[in-house]
Amino acid sequence: MSGEGNEPQAIRKLQPGKLVIASHNAGKVREIAALLEGRGLDVISAGDLDLPEPEETGTTFVMNAELKARAAADLSGLPALADDSGLCVDALGGDPGIFSARWGGENKDFNHAMGLVEDKLAAQPDAPRDAHFVCALALAWPDGHVEWFEGRVDGTLVWPPRGTKGHGYDPVFLPIGYDITFGEMDEPAKNEISHRGDAFRQMVAAVF
Repeated sequence: MSGEGNEPQAIRKLQPGKLVIASHNAGKVREIAALLEGRGLDVISAGDLDLPEPEETGTTFVMNAELKARAAADLSGLPALADDSGLCVDALGGDPGIFSARWGGENKDFNHAMGLVEDKLAAQPDAPRDAHFVCALALAWPDGHVEWFEGRVDGTLVWPPRGTKGHGYDPVFLPIGYDITFGEMDEPAKNEISHRGDAFRQMVAAVF
């Protein structure tokens, strides 16, 4: 999906050179850098550039990703890629959704966030534990042009958390067809099936 509609000729190609990853989350930056390896890009993070984190006022993953990408491109004068992603739990009406990081509090403590999700599910003992991750990517240029892509992966939630790999809610997310959580999965294997990997494959096909 492109910000310019679905016609392939409308998609702007990304040229080799510097690309800002509009995130201060080291785990997310590392994962994105791995997905972009071999594309001729010099990846730098918003944290490396001391760029401020804009307030995420959007009501969808795509809106928040675009907001972050535009802000980073404007301030850096470079193309910027932003990811807005989160966990959506069916029995919680899609929460935490776009507020996934905020459920961790000011310190973005995901152990706290995972516990909060589990507490809410425990209050509904018969509720299904189905959940999915969404990843929206927005690629913005300093002139205001934006392309966006959205990926998804479905699974169920486990408790207690399993594994120390990955980041965020990965230790409680069991993807469909697997017996290990994202938190137990090596990064290359996770990228093959993850919401972020899905969105990146769409982006790579479109802009490179």
